[in-house]
Amino acid sequence: MTTLSIPVSGDLEKFIERMIKEGRGANKADVVRRALREYEENELLKNILQSEREIAQGKGLGGNLRELAKKFK
Repeated sequence: MTTLSIPVSGDLEKFIERMIKEGRGANKADVVRRALREYEENELLKNILQSEREIAQGKGLGGNLRELAKKFK
């Protein structure tokens, strides 16, 4: 695991401390890790929903994926 050292505003530090007091994280690092995981999940969900919209609009790829992949080798 890598350790990062980042400056945060006083407001963010207060927010992190509040999350710890509310039991949403064991310590500062845990709160930040949880927040980053949630951010990552939100990004993945956003990408999935965007893909679903594109497919509904007829912008998806069709056909045999193995044959398609061969074209890009």
